[in-house]
Amino acid sequence: MASQATNSVTTASPGPSASSVLDLIGRTPLVRLRRFERETPGVELYAKAEWQNPGGSVKDRAAARMIADGEASGALRPGLTIVDATSGNTGIAYAMIGAARGYPIKLCLPENASPERKLILKAFGAELVLTDPLEGTDGAIREVRAMVAEQPDRYFYPDQYSNDSNWRAHFDGTGPEIIEQTSGRITHFVAGLGTSGTFMGTGRALRRFNSSVKLISFQPDSPFHGLEGLKHMATAMVPKIYDPSLADENFGVSTEEAHRMVRRLAREEGLLVGISAGAALAASLQVARRIGQGVLVTVFPDGAEKYLSESFWTADE
Repeated sequence: MASQATNSVTTASPGPSASSVLDLIGRTPLVRLRRFERETPGVELYAKAEWQNPGGSVKDRAAARMIADGEASGALRPGLTIVDATSGNTGIAYAMIGAARGYPIKLCLPENASPERKLILKAFGAELVLTDPLEGTDGAIREVRAMVAEQPDRYFYPDQYSNDSNWRAHFDGTGPEIIEQTSGRITHFVAGLGTSGTFMGTGRALRRFNSSVKLISFQPDSPFHGLEGLKHMATAMVPKIYDPSLADENFGVSTEEAHRMVRRLAREEGLLVGISAGAALAASLQVARRIGQGVLVTVFPDGAEKYLSESFWTADE
């Protein structure tokens, strides 16, 4: 049983010893953001600490499920290379799991992905195909589709943007964990849109548990943004797994506001998190200031280790 939601850190019960790195995925803590609650009297603010996954991000969940389901169906078998488009985090998850399971990994990602992400991917042994940074992840998607079309028998292509296993990982894992960790008290859920898997799967699980839970999505407020992993849906290739009707509301968040919140989280809560986590906090505060009372949970997708070379850390000095 989860500890009481009034604690600073709400954790799930510890599991058994891990037989492989895959057993370390999921069951991440829920962290209460007490300093930010001072700005939102009556609202409890929590963040799912997804950087605690072994690959450092929420994408471990979806990658593990897509690979496991690929193996179960026979679509993924020894001798095939796992290939996909990524902004970085799913690629890292693929590379980590591929190393553990014995599959070669080939990834298409925008050339402007952070240097840290590229180094981590290479450390796991992944082969990288860098695409036009001006085309973002859409350019990476087009590149990987061309590769697979040319040599279909060489690859297993999970296609994280179209694969139902992506959102089902959160329907079966992230959502039930949040319900347990809040003792069922959650009233609002806020998450960003990239592949949309986290929002779709978690949101559906929460809605099934309690139809009155409000589901709020957010995305970059501009086509040209610095929120790695997130999509401006109006101008991007919309993932097939995305259903806009699930959200009660959808917010736009600026890159500058996300950067500001990342700095504040480090200096006020002691949490070193990534840019999309800063965006998640910005959107959550927008919601919390309006509702007056509730238990709001968001997702911090990754940690700061992939962004430490960015200049925004000292922008306010």
